[in-house]
Amino acid sequence: MDTRMRYLPLGLLALSCTFLGAQESTLHADFHLEGEHFRSACKIQNAKSLLSCGVELLTAQPLHQAAGNLAPQNGFAAGIAFVGGKNTTNWRDSWNIDAVGSYNASYRAGGYLTMVHTPPVKIRVIQPISSGTSASPAQKSKPAPNFVHRYTVINLYAQTISLNQLFYFGLGNASLPQGQTAYGMSETVIGLSAIKPAFEIAAIRKLNLSLNGEINGRMVGLRGNTSTSVPSIGAVYNPATAPGLDSQPAMAQLGEGIRLEPEIGDRVELNYLGKFEQYAPSAGSHQSFLRWTLDLNHTYALYGQTHSSASSASGHGPDQCSDLKSPCPSISYSRNLSGSIGVRLLLSESVHSSSNSVPFYFQPTLGGSNIDGQSMLPSYPDYRFRAPNLIYLGTNLEHSVWGPLGFAASWDEGKVEQARDKINFDHLKHSFATGVTIRAGGFPMVRLLFAWGGREGTHTIFNMNTSLLGGSARPSLY
Repeated sequence: MDTRMRYLPLGLLALSCTFLGAQESTLHADFHLEGEHFRSACKIQNAKSLLSCGVELLTAQPLHQAAGNLAPQNGFAAGIAFVGGKNTTNWRDSWNIDAVGSYNASYRAGGYLTMVHTPPVKIRVIQPISSGTSASPAQKSKPAPNFVHRYTVINLYAQTISLNQLFYFGLGNASLPQGQTAYGMSETVIGLSAIKPAFEIAAIRKLNLSLNGEINGRMVGLRGNTSTSVPSIGAVYNPATAPGLDSQPAMAQLGEGIRLEPEIGDRVELNYLGKFEQYAPSAGSHQSFLRWTLDLNHTYALYGQTHSSASSASGHGPDQCSDLKSPCPSISYSRNLSGSIGVRLLLSESVHSSSNSVPFYFQPTLGGSNIDGQSMLPSYPDYRFRAPNLIYLGTNLEHSVWGPLGFAASWDEGKVEQARDKINFDHLKHSFATGVTIRAGGFPMVRLLFAWGGREGTHTIFNMNTSLLGGSARPSLY
């Protein structure tokens, strides 16, 4: 299994060469345009131009510096990314290829193809009110219609990742800090996902309902870690206390979901996702299980109209923040105040027979950040609490301060449980965090937070938000 993972980057390199050969003339023009953007952004005259040049280095297309956090404890990774694309009458296609590595020899490499179905859309003409006619009170109070059309998006991807330092503390909300152990993990994910908006149904158009689906093949390999001050996982735990420790079969994973993003006002943004997943291992394994997830996000804009930093169906790959012909958003220097308050409720439960179990590496975690980089209960160590069932409630505030600088604060509560009937709001762990943000494109892209309140010390967190570069196309690791 590890050998196959080792050769995947070579396959991705060959794939990139194919793209380069097929698009030679277009690619030459794209590089020429990138050079013009770079020369314009990197005329260093002051701090603003220096930051603008940095943004160009990290977002230019078709080739740019790739940088970002790998899973917590595996460092900040740097590498290179290539972005290409092609538009036809009914489809807008883009491909992203990237490879990054960190200081502890962890790495990630992947190829991602995004296809957006863009059939011709009928244009509606609104008859304006003539200058000599006064609008009725009903006309004045009626909000302007929203004609944003959402398209079907299909993502195909092949990604391999190797993480040399992950932590396991045991299962459940009552696990102890003294149970901390370390391990390494490699995972290859090959699959596709699709988002189909139900825009044609007029009765539910304002709900912005979309159907989500995915088919993934997951190949995981675990290894011990003796390079840290804590024991390797195999020295403390066994397959009974860490399900899946002895065997990691190839896994087929299917997922179906419904997303709602209803329109209820200019300042309020709702993003609701209900998802059902099936995990089926290869023959002879007892690690088959089902999982359902309910993720409810609420955002209130403090000033003006709210808008998402990354739509669930943006059609951009993980290394791409705009179409090839348009520059990416730069560091925001607006003096206009901006900020938002967010509330998130996350529920996740797993179902399996008495003879099966959920592998610990596919179980959700709370504490610090999880393996996908989502911060939950940040005052606790990364991966601190782990179990098949989870409940989490998070509240956050982010506000601009000056130039690209902002202020952030959060209050988190949650717990994990091995039994589904214990998922409730009793005996929740809690955590507080505050710190500064660096904003780009009008959103916080870099966060430096200090977290406390969890009775197990404090935690300093530095991370980069992947939403500016369309990170939704990258598959989850669990």
